[in-house]
Amino acid sequence: MPTQTKIDQVSELKEKLEKCSIAITTTYTNISVNEMTELRRQTRAAGFEFLVIKNTLMSLAADAAQLPQIKEVMEGPTAVAFGYDEPVDVAKILHEYIRTTRSALKIQGAVMGNSPALNTGEVQRLSTLPSKPQLVAQLLGQMQAPIYGLLRVLNGPVSKFGYLLQARISQLETEGPAVVAEPTSAAEEAAAEATAEPVVAEEEPIATAEAEPVEAEDSASESEEESGDPE
Repeated sequence: MPTQTKIDQVSELKEKLEKCSIAITTTYTNISVNEMTELRRQTRAAGFEFLVIKNTLMSLAADAAQLPQIKEVMEGPTAVAFGYDEPVDVAKILHEYIRTTRSALKIQGAVMGNSPALNTGEVQRLSTLPSKPQLVAQLLGQMQAPIYGLLRVLNGPVSKFGYLLQARISQLETEGPAVVAEPTSAAEEAAAEATAEPVVAEEEPIATAEAEPVEAEDSASESEEESGDPE
């Protein structure tokens, strides 16, 4: 019959399995006390737990939490890393610790929620993924890139038109203001015509030709002929 201590341990493990975002199982044989102490210090600083657990208790807790797949990645003396935030961070820290300390610690696998258990290679690939903020930033960058491209295409003609307009304004400022006749209304034009003095065209004088005394000259010549001396 299980003791109350074991019942409490199983209940506590069940709660951890239900709350965690990832549970990574590892071996811990050939690990010194100092190495285990340092690993636990690093995991606490990162916000997750690293516990050495008996397989029998872990199996009971897995069944109680309805996560039996975790038993697939438990073999021999087992320690479990419970992560409650970013699953990638837990995998990264464990792999970094093993790499830098050349520890004999070996990752067996992992469980993330109700998904199938991950093997050693899959946990290794998980540790190489970007963190959630980095993934979100990359996704936003990919989503914004086409939008920025479209804006550049749409702003191109507007920018060119603005440059042309500014160049024309600068040209007009250089040439000086143009004199523009003020428009007049129809009433003002009619009043101007009514008050204007009439223009009278000057008549050219008609030239009168003096009549030549043709008949008189003819009469005189006739008289001379009549009164002439007879030959």
